[in-house]
Amino acid sequence: MLSPSLEDYLEEIYNLSKANNLIRVRDIGNRLNVSSPSVVKALIKLNNEGYVEYKKYHEILLTKEGERLGELLVRRNKILQEFLKVINSDCNKEKEAEAMEHYLSSPTIKAIEKFVEFMKKEKDITEKFKKYCDSIDEFHWSEEIDKNAEIKE
Repeated sequence: MLSPSLEDYLEEIYNLSKANNLIRVRDIGNRLNVSSPSVVKALIKLNNEGYVEYKKYHEILLTKEGERLGELLVRRNKILQEFLKVINSDCNKEKEAEAMEHYLSSPTIKAIEKFVEFMKKEKDITEKFKKYCDSIDEFHWSEEIDKNAEIKE
């Protein structure tokens, strides 16, 4: 099982492989805003795990397993972004999905995917939910957090 950080690297390598013929250390670093030495360390780990083929000064290639897992990681992120859209979340969906994706189990992701697909098909329910969200005042969530913080202090 990969760490969240290595999942991020593999996801970006997969995205770069779909956009370019050549995957370079500096391209990965630029996308993830990390240094080249950090990218190289991650590539060595991914190579040892069998997800990429990496040799210094050579082209970086995804293995079949790396391609399969990379595709799943991208799909997971997309599902979570769609979920945030469906529930009418007023957030940076890309960042929020990134924060969530590493900590949800496969059964939870599958359930979210089913929910998103259901809501896409049931436009009337989706519309009712959006109207409901628009009709209520600020939900009490932030007030509850503030109360909880006061109790702990």
